[in-house]
Amino acid sequence: MTTTILDKKQIAHKIKRIAFQIYETNVDEKEVVIAGIVSNGFTLAKMIKKEVEKISPIKVLLCEVVIDKKNPIRQIETSLKKEEYQNKSLILVDDVLHSGTTLIYGVKHFLDVPLKQFKTAVLVDRNHKKYPIKADFKGISLSTSLSENVSVIFEKNNYSAILE
Repeated sequence: MTTTILDKKQIAHKIKRIAFQIYETNVDEKEVVIAGIVSNGFTLAKMIKKEVEKISPIKVLLCEVVIDKKNPIRQIETSLKKEEYQNKSLILVDDVLHSGTTLIYGVKHFLDVPLKQFKTAVLVDRNHKKYPIKADFKGISLSTSLSENVSVIFEKNNYSAILE
């Protein structure tokens, strides 16, 4: 049995709210980096970028972050060179914060470079963290059992977050 947690309209509202929070946190910045973890995190990052640019004068640099979710200690690849995000405000984005493994390894990767500010954003925070990581910006917090799974689906013109 699946339950819809967020429908397309609700996801759009959450993205808009996250964009406003990013703007408020970076109101004095001319440019920020939004780094999305492949694949849904990057899709979400693109949506957030569009909203931030709609509501603010901030220029958003988009960065794709490739992490092997099954083996996160492997080399992490990014579409931007370190010099391109160094000394900037960076927001690391993923769709769902499950155990925190993917996010913590993503954070670790970016800590090799001096940043002005570092925040994290997720659409769904499951509250089952294995690592001491939190989402600074989140669409929804959800207490689930470990046997339940949360999936975010980004299909053309149809988005949803479901509990399975």
